[in-house]
Amino acid sequence: MMNDVLEKYVQCHSAPEGDYLYRLYRATNIHTIHGRMASGHLQGRLLKMMVMMQRPHYILEVGTFSGYSAICMAEGLKELYPTPRGTDTPPTPNGAERVADQHAAPHPLRGEDKGGEAPRLFTFEINDEMEDFTRPWIEESPVAEYIDFRIGDAIVEAPKLGVKFDMAFVDGDKRNYVETYEALLPLMTPGAIILADNTLWDGHVVDAAYDHDRQTQGIRRFNDYIRDDRRVEQVILPMRDGLTIIRKK
Repeated sequence: MMNDVLEKYVQCHSAPEGDYLYRLYRATNIHTIHGRMASGHLQGRLLKMMVMMQRPHYILEVGTFSGYSAICMAEGLKELYPTPRGTDTPPTPNGAERVADQHAAPHPLRGEDKGGEAPRLFTFEINDEMEDFTRPWIEESPVAEYIDFRIGDAIVEAPKLGVKFDMAFVDGDKRNYVETYEALLPLMTPGAIILADNTLWDGHVVDAAYDHDRQTQGIRRFNDYIRDDRRVEQVILPMRDGLTIIRKK
């Protein structure tokens, strides 16, 4: 909820996004209708930093859009794991279908056994019309080997992967945020974090003029639901359009 001058000041005093992400953000705004939906510089740097702090092995993203946020989080994975664990070559596109061997050595960072699987971000985009734009940007990025990009409904497809996630970023249909959250929470490890985007919705959550808007209703319902959920603790960051950090107890 910053003005343009203050936002530019914050950007100048934050880590740079890099040329590849800059070009992707620009292309997203030129070639897609809703370019503003991409995370952008500040949120992208926060997502990477959250990965570095949380030290996840598996990350789930609901809503890939143009791939900006996925690349940011994968940058964090690459710094944590310069060589993908358990292999000397890039991980295969669908290499995480195996369920971890519970008797293997614990993972050195999170203490979670991953059965030798390479670290990975699974990102799902339900709108197949985005694939032709997004896939080349992901596959040509410096972190492509850490990203598994899939077209489909994450609520349906993520449980089929047979893995538990240490971190998730939710940026899908606002009308169904509660249902998405309930589907994902059982897939998260204890101590995992879920980041939910757009939870202030341009301030519409406190604007009576939007009382009958279904997306605003969905976000209000989600915010109230998380506030009252004793399985987690949460905080809303008033950056950009609102970002809620949810920690599973």
